[in-house]
Amino acid sequence: MQMETLTRVRLAGGRYEGLMTAPTDTGIEAVFEGRVIAVAAVSPERDRPDSARVVLDLPAEVIGEGVQVIALRSTVSGAVLDRLTLMSGAPLDEDIRAELALLRDELEMLKTAFRRHCAEAGLG
Repeated sequence: MQMETLTRVRLAGGRYEGLMTAPTDTGIEAVFEGRVIAVAAVSPERDRPDSARVVLDLPAEVIGEGVQVIALRSTVSGAVLDRLTLMSGAPLDEDIRAELALLRDELEMLKTAFRRHCAEAGLG
């Protein structure tokens, strides 16, 4: 069996575009929360006979608070060939702000330790 690969080309305006190398009868389906929510349009590439262009419009139902993961899987093997992660909403903002505050504290601690080291070593 030919190996299946899916390479993301772009994701913009809710549309996923990619290039796939797989057997010609392979399709791509989007799976969200355990169910198929969309099926991609797969069309052969003119200049590459072993590749196909994959286009998938993401449905609005996948946009929501928190982290959403959409798996793109092969209809032939069932293998997950790519994953899309969408993050949004107030809970996420709070998590990112908390992480940023921790990183700032750690950076200040490192700066203080580095300055102390330079002073003790006579480098500053």
